[in-house]
Amino acid sequence: MTEVLLDVHALSVRFQLGRRGRRGVVRAVSAAGFELRAGAVLALVGESGCGKSVLAAALLGLLPANAEVRGRATMDGLELLGAQEKTLAERVRGRMIGLVPQSAASHLTPVRTARAQLVETVRALRQDVADAPAFADDLATRVGLDPATLRLYPHQLSGGTAQRVALSLALAGDPRVLLADEPTVGLDRPLVEHVVDTLADLSTQDKAVLMITHDLAAARRVATHVAVMYASRLVEFGPAGAVLADPWHPYTGALLDALPDGRFRPIPGDPPELTALPDGCAFCQRCPAMPGYPPCTGEATMRRFGDRFVAAHPPAAIPEYGPLC
Repeated sequence: MTEVLLDVHALSVRFQLGRRGRRGVVRAVSAAGFELRAGAVLALVGESGCGKSVLAAALLGLLPANAEVRGRATMDGLELLGAQEKTLAERVRGRMIGLVPQSAASHLTPVRTARAQLVETVRALRQDVADAPAFADDLATRVGLDPATLRLYPHQLSGGTAQRVALSLALAGDPRVLLADEPTVGLDRPLVEHVVDTLADLSTQDKAVLMITHDLAAARRVATHVAVMYASRLVEFGPAGAVLADPWHPYTGALLDALPDGRFRPIPGDPPELTALPDGCAFCQRCPAMPGYPPCTGEATMRRFGDRFVAAHPPAAIPEYGPLC
């Protein structure tokens, strides 16, 4: 059994709107839990706005002041969710968890070359490295960049090149977990494949990747495991091959049906507002498996079936295990 690098349990994030929540509460993440093991590429997939990026920000302590965070997230014996800012800045960000942010080019300093930014990051995170410029060149080569490209300014970089610069920055501190937030947005398909293949190459025996994406084709290409998120909740988790070939939750199946290489059938309706989530299954009103059945009642909780987890969703049934309810 490989080592668990990151253990997330019952992670919930709420945002108070207005003073003391008088204008409502956004339930951005609801009781999320998963393990990330060494050597794994976990793809966290779902529609835009379902809470994927908020979950990532919670792990790194990057949420705004109006956020309320509950649950546990443990790495190397450190509780991330309760850590002080000093601990997060000095031990976690860049050293334990490397972040590849959304829209990588916009996170680069526009008046400094990519090389200057990478060398500075190496010096800040790796005091054990004697020759930071040479180390920066090695990082660039590792992610498929010609070191000469680092002499360019951010506005001179293509989308794919900027993404690889951001990846080299995330690797500067030699983190064991790499968190890539929508790394394929805005890239054409060949660049998408190159970027995700690079991420997969980084998931060595002692490292792991958490890739947040709504690109199921990219997830299918490189993920070892898939977690499916809908309206703040995880609804399915398991080995990528099994989940994507034989989805058990109706939402996962509907996502796959909406792909161009699937049935190209859109999911009817809209996701619920995160300020007004139902008490039962949030997907019930859009679910193709539910016509003629009354709305689900009670909270949909994750149940384990072998190496897979799925939110209880009557009246669906699972081969070998029978009904979920």
